[in-house]
Amino acid sequence: MGIIKVENIRVFAHHGCLKEETAIGCDYRVDLEVKANLKTSAKTDDLMDTVDYVFLNRIVREEMLKPSKLLETVAKRILNRIFAEDKLVKKVTICVSKLNPPIGGDVEMVTIKITEKRKK
Repeated sequence: MGIIKVENIRVFAHHGCLKEETAIGCDYRVDLEVKANLKTSAKTDDLMDTVDYVFLNRIVREEMLKPSKLLETVAKRILNRIFAEDKLVKKVTICVSKLNPPIGGDVEMVTIKITEKRKK
């Protein structure tokens, strides 16, 4: 087993429960950690034998563009797509952070973190 990380994916999106949040939008950060068997790709040096981080970045960007009230919903959509579209992935940890959230204080970010394993 090995780990592929794609960290600090920066996206501008329109998520939130407040009307202003979905209208104005804000900056988000997404971090992924994917577990997969990397032994074959280490031997073959072939992109088809590994989890392509360009693919992971594309899924994050596409799903972040779909407005949701909750970050949990966005994270779950990303997880579902990764598992559905890449059979090599065994486990994923995702962190979705809203930068400078409108919560009435000086807060750098709020983050949700979800870890899921592939269902057999």
